[in-house]
Amino acid sequence: MTLAVPPALEALDLRHSFGALTVLHGVSLQVRPGEVVAVTGPSGSGKSTLLHLLGGLDVPDEGQIWWAGERADTLDTQARAVRRAGRVGLVFQHHYLLEDLSVLDNVLIPMRLVGQSDSARAHALLARVGLSGREATFPDVLSGGERQRVAVARALASGPAVVLADEPTGSLDRANATNVAALLVALAREEGAGVLLVTHDDRLAGYADRVLHLLDGRFTDELPVYG
Repeated sequence: MTLAVPPALEALDLRHSFGALTVLHGVSLQVRPGEVVAVTGPSGSGKSTLLHLLGGLDVPDEGQIWWAGERADTLDTQARAVRRAGRVGLVFQHHYLLEDLSVLDNVLIPMRLVGQSDSARAHALLARVGLSGREATFPDVLSGGERQRVAVARALASGPAVVLADEPTGSLDRANATNVAALLVALAREEGAGVLLVTHDDRLAGYADRVLHLLDGRFTDELPVYG
């Protein structure tokens, strides 16, 4: 008998407030392995709060979050951080590379957090994002597009079940944004990872299999994807 593969990411009835302000009103979603889902919506709709909860950077007031079949929101802070390093890749608008570490060592960070250090995999990922031969380089001499490509390689380093990307091309020019978005989606699909993109950019949302629209802390509809 074949066992069903759990979703890469699942959220059930997430509710979250900041003081008297309710930001999320019962949000649920699912991302399957290899699937790309985009979440769009205006500023203040709750997109960044949702992403922080899904990535275990905060915990919801109510609801459940599952990473590859394991419940995440009930873990304590330390356990959640360890599980996140192995199961969730994060890409933000700013690359957040450590400036005093080489490109290679930046990519190795998620592996080392879970007790691994597969330099061959790190080299292979850097080659896939077009940075072969730059492993010993430090971030301060890289262009913005190159830094974000390192961030993509780092997000995939530990073989995560899901990659969460918050406006990952927002700080890049059009050409670099297109290249980075295409790389992120292609690599994640090759790895069998689900991808959740939070974006204002219709071009980036165009890489998705499904587009969900968030408004005032609720999903209002699923938008069509135009190829």
